[in-house]
Amino acid sequence: MKYPEEVLTKSKKGKIEVRNLIDHGRFVRYEYLDPESGKRSENKVKIVLYNGTDYEEYFIIPLKQKNKFLMLKAEKKGPRKLWDGDKAADMYELLEYEK
Repeated sequence: MKYPEEVLTKSKKGKIEVRNLIDHGRFVRYEYLDPESGKRSENKVKIVLYNGTDYEEYFIIPLKQKNKFLMLKAEKKGPRKLWDGDKAADMYELLEYEK
């Protein structure tokens, strides 16, 4: 599948992935997809929480125990685009974040 350049990112391992939108509101949650297969490339999700004036980012990683997750605070990456299934969506617009 072909994705716009602005939704592609490179993992720490050097692998190209698609930032794929899961849902949004006053938070945005997204996963990382392999751009060739469209399948999840790693078993992790990022959630960006917006409190009306600022935002925080976390990785949510499932543990081996059922229904257990590790949530790690991530550094803010700034503006980015996410694939919403049809087009590249601006993360700040989804959060209604005033830059």
